Amino acid sequence: MFRMLTLIWAMGIVLYAPQAQAVAPMGEYGPSRTAMVSEVQTSKTAPLANQVKKSAKRTTRARRKTAQRHRVAHARKYTRHHATRSTRATSRRASRTRRSKAVYAYRSRRITEVGSQASVKQQAKRSPRVASSKTRRKHRSVPVGTTMSGLASYYWQPQRVASGGWFNPKAMTAAHKTLPFGTRVRVTNKRNGRSVEVTINDRGPYVGGRIIDLSDAAAGAIGMKSAGVVPVNVEVVGR
Repeated sequence: MFRMLTLIWAMGIVLYAPQAQAVAPMGEYGPSRTAMVSEVQTSKTAPLANQVKKSAKRTTRARRKTAQRHRVAHARKYTRHHATRSTRATSRRASRTRRSKAVYAYRSRRITEVGSQASVKQQAKRSPRVASSKTRRKHRSVPVGTTMSGLASYYWQPQRVASGGWFNPKAMTAAHKTLPFGTRVRVTNKRNGRSVEVTINDRGPYVGGRIIDLSDAAAGAIGMKSAGVVPVNVEVVGR
């Protein structure tokens, strides 16, 4: 009896095992049900995913276009700004150049005017003062033997002489206010008695109390260079 029951049990296991494998446990869905649910969910979410992808693409394109517009606007602003700066710099340089030229021209004109005025003043100082016709000195000859007394000075600076030509400090010449050019006079130093003969070829001196202005060599001949100004006698000896 026990053997018979065991045999029936084994036969039942053999016959119903495939069916037991096909049937899912209680409370769970079979494979077909899960597949159906996943297919339904996939069919519902597919349009949403496509729509999200399309919106993302549109957003990306919009961002790219916006960035491109910003770059173009920035480039235009940068170009316009730098063009304005370069134009302003050019105008400033041109204005500075004009101002410097104007200042230079003004200074040059002022220097020229001042120089011309100074030269006129210097020429007026150098040239003898022109007196009226009543007080104008007459350069007339005097008889031989005429004597004059007064102070004598000497000069050595290179300059033109009134008779023409250039002053030679080594020549025996002198300057007198009225004696004609070419007149020979004898100048005697009252302090030491030494004398020298000189020829009048210039006008001067224009200092009160002085009657004759000797050359450097003539002043050395009568020993007056150390004193500078000495009392002398002037005697006309000929022409």
